[in-house]
Amino acid sequence: MRVALFLTCVNDTLYPGTGRAVVKLLTRLGVEVDFPAAQTCCGQAHYNTGYRHDAEPLARRFAGVFARYEAVVTPSASCALMVRELYPRLGERARAEGRGDALARTLAPVAPRTYELTEFLVDVLGVTDVGAHYPHRVAYHPTCHGLRGLGLGDRPYRLLRAVRGLDLVDLPGAEECCGFGGTFALKNADVSAAMGADKARSAESTGAQVLCAADNSCLMHIGGTMSRLRTAVRPVHIAEILASTEEEPAA
Repeated sequence: MRVALFLTCVNDTLYPGTGRAVVKLLTRLGVEVDFPAAQTCCGQAHYNTGYRHDAEPLARRFAGVFARYEAVVTPSASCALMVRELYPRLGERARAEGRGDALARTLAPVAPRTYELTEFLVDVLGVTDVGAHYPHRVAYHPTCHGLRGLGLGDRPYRLLRAVRGLDLVDLPGAEECCGFGGTFALKNADVSAAMGADKARSAESTGAQVLCAADNSCLMHIGGTMSRLRTAVRPVHIAEILASTEEEPAA
């Protein structure tokens, strides 16, 4: 199977190791992974801030770049949600505004073929044991886009429970938002910081060494808070855990 990796802006700029982990993991599972260099932002930041017309050129570009692939895999629940759920709304809005069906027709093929990493592993490849080894105590934070948007459910938990050596612990208030929310953290900084502190303290209370999630944007927010609070918990993307093996030191 040949798929494309949609790395996303945050990962490309700040967390390239997550992208390398996805390639390593999928290659180990027999998947051929391409990285189309022409990929850019999916337009989520524009859309969520109200600049929906400005998101359309980015959506068209995404559709063109990834059109030839059987599947598009991304280590970001929020960006997967943008493509799957909000690209169709862009097409519907263009139609409602009397601009025809061209945008909807352009975006329709790529939206259902775009997957967040854990749902691709479980739903498309049909695997939960990916051959990983990660001897650490880990808590999982289900991000809002993954939990309430994509409905990832227990997929990440099933993958983590199958990792050899990993001790998965429950996170108090796991389904509560961490306070990042993209531009929410900028526009409502005090509220965002308080929510982040609550999440960081919850993670620390578990005795976990690692807090993982399916979005590095949320981990960046929580990780910054944990650093300021001087907790011993490290933020690690789930892809990096699943890519770890006994042959290499765990991240």
